[in-house]
Amino acid sequence: MQRNLLLGALFIVASEFLLASMSAAIKVLAETTPEAMLVFFRNLFGLLVLLPLVLRNGLASVATRVPHLHFLRAAVGVSAMYCFFYTIAHMALAEALLFKLTAPFFIPLIALAWLGETIPASARLAIVVGFAGVAFILQPDAGGIPPVAVIGLAGAFLAGLAKVTIRRMSRTEPAVRTVFWFGTFATLISAVPLLWSWQTPAPRTFAWLLAMGGCATAAQLLLTRAYALAPAGQIGPFTYVSVVFGALLGWLFWDEYLDMATFTGMLLVIIAGVLTTRGGPRRADPATPGPKEAPHG
Repeated sequence: MQRNLLLGALFIVASEFLLASMSAAIKVLAETTPEAMLVFFRNLFGLLVLLPLVLRNGLASVATRVPHLHFLRAAVGVSAMYCFFYTIAHMALAEALLFKLTAPFFIPLIALAWLGETIPASARLAIVVGFAGVAFILQPDAGGIPPVAVIGLAGAFLAGLAKVTIRRMSRTEPAVRTVFWFGTFATLISAVPLLWSWQTPAPRTFAWLLAMGGCATAAQLLLTRAYALAPAGQIGPFTYVSVVFGALLGWLFWDEYLDMATFTGMLLVIIAGVLTTRGGPRRADPATPGPKEAPHG
């Protein structure tokens, strides 16, 4: 058991390094490549990885009676992806990654409003601490919150809404079916803007796109393996190491420096994130990838 916990934690750390590397690739690509192309290729790579599993299980395994919910989840997820990619291009890498990690703070609020679920005391504390951390990072003044930060928070909210949609569908839809329809609808939705924004990738751009997709795919596989080895509540907090990797990559390649207020905010967000995974027994949360589902961000 202890060995599984150690391996699970190591797989999480490796996965988060790859996700931070994927984000760095997005930051490089965003300088010359339309965001629509980045989102499309990200979804296309995810779908291609999943297809062999679907073909092995047979097409009957993905038949669904709630295509409208799958489409809603994909539309919201793609919108969140656009927000996330935009923040990567216009913010320090560590801060952009941290905004993505605030999505769990929105999930209990959305679940309360939509599904009528109660919010445990530990989750209420995590929400307060988490948003206090966000306030430290944003340091709002008389000029208000920077627009890019609003987009980052909107992306986190949309990601939370996508996760609650998964929770709603989990009553009838198994994980593989949910992931397949997300990949299919997300690829189709993100292909539409290519009608007016397509640029044939240069060899260097295509190499970066492959790096982005390769890092994302490898990260998904490692994360899936990690949650198959150990409970999310015990290894989930290691996901916040992506912020550390983001800070290191941002410093090495873009001379990004974080002030003390930002470090304080990051610490509060990480504490809040640990509270959400250590908050006691509760039923499985689709927001946390399990052995049958990997994240798409």
